[in-house]
Formats: sequence, C-alpha cells, structure tokens
Amino acid sequence: MSYELFGADAPGIAPCRYGESKLLVRGPERDLTSPYIAILGGTEVFGRFVDMPFAALLESQLGRTCVNFGCVNAGLDSFMHDPGILRRARSSKVSVVQVMGAQNLSNRYFRVHPRRNDRLVEVLPKLVALFPEIDFTEFHFNRHLLNTIQQVSEARFAVVQDELQRVWLSRMRLLIRALGANIVLLWIRYGPNENAHFLDHEPPLVSRHMVETLGPQVRGVVVTDVQRADAGGEVQDMEVGPVHRPIAGHVIGPCAHRRVAADLEAFLRAL
Repeated sequence: MSYELFGADAPGIAPCRYGESKLLVRGPERDLTSPYIAILGGTEVFGRFVDMPFAALLESQLGRTCVNFGCVNAGLDSFMHDPGILRRARSSKVSVVQVMGAQNLSNRYFRVHPRRNDRLVEVLPKLVALFPEIDFTEFHFNRHLLNTIQQVSEARFAVVQDELQRVWLSRMRLLIRALGANIVLLWIRYGPNENAHFLDHEPPLVSRHMVETLGPQVRGVVVTDVQRADAGGEVQDMEVGPVHRPIAGHVIGPCAHRRVAADLEAFLRAL
C-alpha cells in the first residue's frame, strides 16, 4: 500500500485546522457536535509517520469519539496561545493532556516560536550575560541551544534549567485552569538509556516531582514508558520514506502507540 506524506508527516491524511485555530493538527477534521474526548499534545499525540496513532486506537477500543489535537513540535505555549483549541478542548467530556517538555517554553532567557515551540525566536539579555563566551547567532532550535550551554557550564546551565522547570509548572497550572474539570495528564516517557542526561529524555527536563505536584489538580496521571522507534526496531513498520527514516527513529512507533492506547483505555474506563 502506498501513502502520500503530507507536510506534517501524517500518512495519507492531510492535517487540519479547527475554525479560528492556527495550529495544524492531525486530520481528518472531526465533527465536534457530539460528545468527545479531546487529546492535546505534540509529536507523539499527532502520531508522526504512524498510520494509527493512539488517539485513533483509543477511539476504536472505547467506542467514543477521540479528537486528535496533536501538533508536530508543539509545546505548552502552542496551546496556551491558541484559544480556538482551548475552547474546543474545554467543551469535551474529558481532556487528555500530554506532559510536554520544559525546553520549549518562552522564559526570561529566550523566546520560542508561538506555534512551533521547538524553534528559537530570540535570545534575551539575561542569557547573553550568563554565557558571554557564546555567539548565539548560530542557534535556531532550543535543544541545540540548551545542549551547548550545558556543555559549556553545568552550573550555569542549572540556572536556566531551574527557570524552565519553574515556568513549566506555572504554565501547566494555567493550562489546567483554562481547560476546566475532567483533565487527565498523559506522561509518555522515553529516552536513549537510563544514564542519559535529563535533557536527552522525552519529555525533556520534566521530573516525577513536577508531575506529581500537579496531581491534585487533575483526575489522574497515566504514565506509559516506551522506546523510540529505532530502539524498538519499529522504523520498518512506519510509513516513512528514506529521507525521513533517521527522524522517524527518534519518535515512537506503532507498538508504543498501542501501549499508550491500552493504558489510557484502562484509566478512562474507570472514570
């Protein structure tokens, strides 16, 4: 079976926008006039290079409409700056919110793109003062920036890390308040190995304590540990051409999506 890969890498399915929303999310556009479960998140929720992301699997298992509001490379700021998606998620019966990384947030040291949160827009004076030896003109992505400053100085990197984690908690609380009741957090965890740096794991810079702090404000937290597609030998099962094969290896594959769907199904059935 052949597939056409559209701009956001959804096999054979064009991504879509809902109403006034500026976020390009997983298609096809769904009818929101009947009760539905909203699923918000980044690349994992979108299901990049995967024919059946876990939102679609969950819908089949529960027999309830599950709307995929996943957006490739989106972060917390993507949703906080998009009232159209927030309004539609607030109107759902349940909002499942992916625990997204803390690296893709505008903060006192740098600003990120309002929709593609992985992209660096501006380095602010506080970061220049903290790392005067670095020429920041070469950076276009947040992770590249953070990896570099960590290599230059672990101690000074820790200052930026503390800021990002503080901002993450603040934004998560704002998002939870914006969505109202019946929120479930979905923590999809994966990384290269147990001993890798905190920044190398997905979601980056998010600790168990940070997630547990939010526990009293939501209906529950679903935690699923998975592997990257290359570590799990799943790239051959993904709808991806040769050019994108290295990228596909760094996201989650079909087996991981099935595991997430199963964990969510077990939790949501008990609500």
